[in-house]
Amino acid sequence: MKLINLNTKYLGRNFIFYKKIDSTQNEIFRMINNCKEQGTKLENGTLVMCDIQEKGKGTHGRKWITDEGGNIAFSMFVETNCLSSKLENITTKIARILVEIFREFYNISIDVKLPNDLYINGKKIGGILTEARVDLGSDVSEKVATTRYLVIGIGINTSKTSFDDEIKTIATSIKNEYEIDVDRLKIIGEFCNRFEKIIEKQMND
Repeated sequence: MKLINLNTKYLGRNFIFYKKIDSTQNEIFRMINNCKEQGTKLENGTLVMCDIQEKGKGTHGRKWITDEGGNIAFSMFVETNCLSSKLENITTKIARILVEIFREFYNISIDVKLPNDLYINGKKIGGILTEARVDLGSDVSEKVATTRYLVIGIGINTSKTSFDDEIKTIATSIKNEYEIDVDRLKIIGEFCNRFEKIIEKQMND
């Protein structure tokens, strides 16, 4: 399995797929810690994707369970080493990229509940979790912060058809709403293409 039409320098080049895992976000952090213990560095752009995610992480400590194959569930490691101020609103920009891709590829209209939730017809289909390693400068009074890396998790219900009673009135999927089969490898590949350009511009401006 590999991403389709990937045209990046590093994002998604180190691609790892699991049929089942606790959390792609947790796996990235485990890999970071393992590399640190071994005195190495995790390859920039590493992307971990899965079918089944039993303890997926949402915002504010919530869970994001991916219990059917074919949905979008992945996390990526992005080395930044830039002023944290340069990465402001990065989650919102990620959401806009996803909206653009689904509109262009499938003529699907996705709404964004800022900063990180994705909706169709008033029901949630996905979300974005952005976590960062931030270091403060030696002179804390100046409040100069450097973001060393980002770990970005994205979950989207593309093919999920069954929802528990407690969430079926507030959650949905692209399959349920549009009866479309989404090519997740194509979507993720295109996301990497577009996001790499945007984050590089922000880091270097």
